Amino acid sequence: MRDRFADLRRIRHMALDLDGTLHRGGRLFDATLPFLASLRQAGIGYTFLTNNTSLSKADYVRKLARLGIDVCEEQVSTPVDAVISYLRGRLPGADSIAVVGTPSLCEEFEFSGFHIDWQAPDAVIVGFDTTLTYERLCQAAYWIRAGLPFLATHPDLVCPTDEPTVLVDCGSICACLSAATGRRPMVFGKPDPAMLHAICSRQSLDAAELAMVGDRLYTDVAMAQKAGAMSVLVLSGEATAAEAASLDRAPDLVVTDVGELGQWLERARKGAAP
Repeated sequence: MRDRFADLRRIRHMALDLDGTLHRGGRLFDATLPFLASLRQAGIGYTFLTNNTSLSKADYVRKLARLGIDVCEEQVSTPVDAVISYLRGRLPGADSIAVVGTPSLCEEFEFSGFHIDWQAPDAVIVGFDTTLTYERLCQAAYWIRAGLPFLATHPDLVCPTDEPTVLVDCGSICACLSAATGRRPMVFGKPDPAMLHAICSRQSLDAAELAMVGDRLYTDVAMAQKAGAMSVLVLSGEATAAEAASLDRAPDLVVTDVGELGQWLERARKGAAP
């Protein structure tokens, strides 16, 4: 526990997962706003980091504002950034893309200079598409089977919700397409550490000065461990304490919610002993 206090005193920035960590569906957790205020008071920066690509950064800013969180687009990170970097760096001629995604996701690619084209695309991008139709799924399978680059924004199978339903996410859509085409996608997003590396670069941080806070072991915690950042698991979402304890490499810190994490940070700043 002494090491945890020392680790927390080094933290200068936090990457914060959203659903399951700061809110559940449309309900903000009671501890969220006080926690964010405590980070600002302590001079700790934060970036909202999510695998959910059904919304653009601009839409996330509006959604968070409705929940009572003031944020700018620069404080939001999604896997779309990594996909765009890959397209520009590794597929520089891929200006036309077929996107299995919401209008919001398509607009984000168009804003970045890409053209949405289902007639002669250069690559197929699959995201979390809450507007998916059977016709669009079949079109995507056609181009994937034809050999075009097949990129997935993230691997999540389902999206957390407080509604009585199962939200089929990008990973499940890709599983369907893989079964139909015999091809597997290149996958971006958590747990790929690229988003955390990008935050470290933008904020001039060493990995040990960054904490990743989230509710999923196979995305949030795994990404932090791959990046060399501090991994903080909150039990307000998907994972349980028993699941965390069963891992060969446990999270650096397990807390009930971000409110308890705020208490740990305060004790660390005051130099409290365990």
